[in-house]
Amino acid sequence: MENVYRLEIESLDLGADVRAIGLELLEPETREPVTGSEGAGIWAALVPGLADGQPWAIDFFAHVERVRDFCRRNALAFREPNAHIIVIAQPERVQLRPLFERFAGETFGVRAGAPLVGGDATVEGALAERGVDAYHAAFPQYLFCSVCDFEGGFLTVLSKQLWASEVIRRAKGALENLQVEVTRPA
Repeated sequence: MENVYRLEIESLDLGADVRAIGLELLEPETREPVTGSEGAGIWAALVPGLADGQPWAIDFFAHVERVRDFCRRNALAFREPNAHIIVIAQPERVQLRPLFERFAGETFGVRAGAPLVGGDATVEGALAERGVDAYHAAFPQYLFCSVCDFEGGFLTVLSKQLWASEVIRRAKGALENLQVEVTRPA
């Protein structure tokens, strides 16, 4: 089976106080982002694989009314720690694909790690105020915090615990049955 898509993973320089890893999902010939149902399916397989058994959740801090309506229509459990954020804890892959497809045009976040177990009011309050900028102060306490821009084909992981090589290993495991080559940029 030949690879149809490419996931390029590399370390990013976002400053001395942040370890960041960029993941870009591309069509190899055109270098255009993989979007739509195909992209959503790949991201839906990848995100839980990056968490690798740790608790994880998706954070929406914009268009929460549309997200709430989508979750209710699709029987997707969520919580609202405040009026400006919706947190969806570990949805099943079959729920994730339509969620990622529907909201690919929005920027949202994913967190993984132990602080999720009891809820994290500090981070959730900061997300409501500052969006993904809240992850800058929060990511050291988590396995990772990430910023999702699936319409652009990007996922940016902030982590003190994961290096690009470990993200590549986890991505290869999560995507082994899909037609995706996981590699560093050429």
